[in-house]
Amino acid sequence: MSTPSSTAPSVPTTTTSSAWPVALCWLAVALDGFDLVVLGAVIPTLIDTGALGFTASSATTAATLGLVGVGIGAVAIGPLTDRFGRRRSLIGCVAWFSLLTLAVPLAQDVTQFTLLRFLAGLGLGACLPTALAFMSEHAPSERRSSAVTRTMTGYHVGAVLTALLALWLVEDHGWESMFVVGGVVGLLTVPLLWARLPESTAYLRAVEARDAGTAPVTRSSEVVRGRYLRVSIGLWVASFCGLLLVYGLNTWLPTIMGEAGYSIEGGIGLLLALNVGAAIGLLVAGGVSDARGNKPTAVLWFVLAAVFLALLSIKLESTALVYAAVLLAGIFVFSAQVLVYAFVGHLYPPEIRGTALGMAAGVGRVGAIVGPSLGGALVTAGIAYPWGFYAFAITAVLAVGALATVPAHLREEASAQ
Repeated sequence: MSTPSSTAPSVPTTTTSSAWPVALCWLAVALDGFDLVVLGAVIPTLIDTGALGFTASSATTAATLGLVGVGIGAVAIGPLTDRFGRRRSLIGCVAWFSLLTLAVPLAQDVTQFTLLRFLAGLGLGACLPTALAFMSEHAPSERRSSAVTRTMTGYHVGAVLTALLALWLVEDHGWESMFVVGGVVGLLTVPLLWARLPESTAYLRAVEARDAGTAPVTRSSEVVRGRYLRVSIGLWVASFCGLLLVYGLNTWLPTIMGEAGYSIEGGIGLLLALNVGAAIGLLVAGGVSDARGNKPTAVLWFVLAAVFLALLSIKLESTALVYAAVLLAGIFVFSAQVLVYAFVGHLYPPEIRGTALGMAAGVGRVGAIVGPSLGGALVTAGIAYPWGFYAFAITAVLAVGALATVPAHLREEASAQ
């Protein structure tokens, strides 16, 4: 520990323990991946057994309100993490989410279950922007995008592991076991965060500069004021479009491909290909963004996402070509959304970076609700193929238009350190 000034908070050195922040932020994001899958994994059991009085309608309500909680949590945490720091905020979020997830099996009826899911979502939604704010500041400036995209691989790994866990646990140990495991894993993460996660150096330096009067006071509200307003709106629209695509495709791809004449088994295989593409895209996109710039890479990724989504509207006779098109769509769709987060981390100064990421993630969660609803409406109308892919491609084009309004740079790089 070193103390630059007698009145400023100390700035930790992380050169000997830099792996811990990376691992712990990755784990926090993996908990978000848990939430992506866990309700879908237990809903069939809840409906089939009528547990707690669940029906298809009430399960849909619980799923929707859970996502609403995640969105509110993402927005609300921003000013808190900018005020109290990344470390304390992330520890508090994980503890809150874990305790409430552990309480879900204690629910006596649908209302209690839904309320606990909503409250747990507040903490869970706050984990992602806080962890990404930390990682965008922990990494060297030339590798910032890679740090964000690699951290987000935790999201998909968490989702896959949760799905595999559900195959083993739910039938033999009941739906409650999934929430017990999620809550326990989260609680075990808390002492690790407390012991091994330092405060963000960039955040501490920003606090020092503010307290010493050597930097202008930048308040969280400035995210929606002055020169930041247009930037924020453009990034919010892009985040909304990105998560609409992610959740819409994950929910309805097998069904849409079934309407196109592919088998149910083939549709599930294509869903797997989509998510394999997502993992590949996350590993590639960050490096390209670091080398070529945040804005041009994000724009290119959404353009290519639109192209490959439109390609899926064409009935391809070759199975290999179909899988290749879905894989490529996954590569660009999923990582395009994460590049928006990296772009946010690049544009905003540390004093308001947490707020900016929280609001981008929160608005994006609205897209996460709209995407499945849009796909469901098209499926109900019997026009999901090919119009579902047209709608998704147009959404990607809208993201391109939104990003076109955002400048590539907004401040000197030195101020971002």
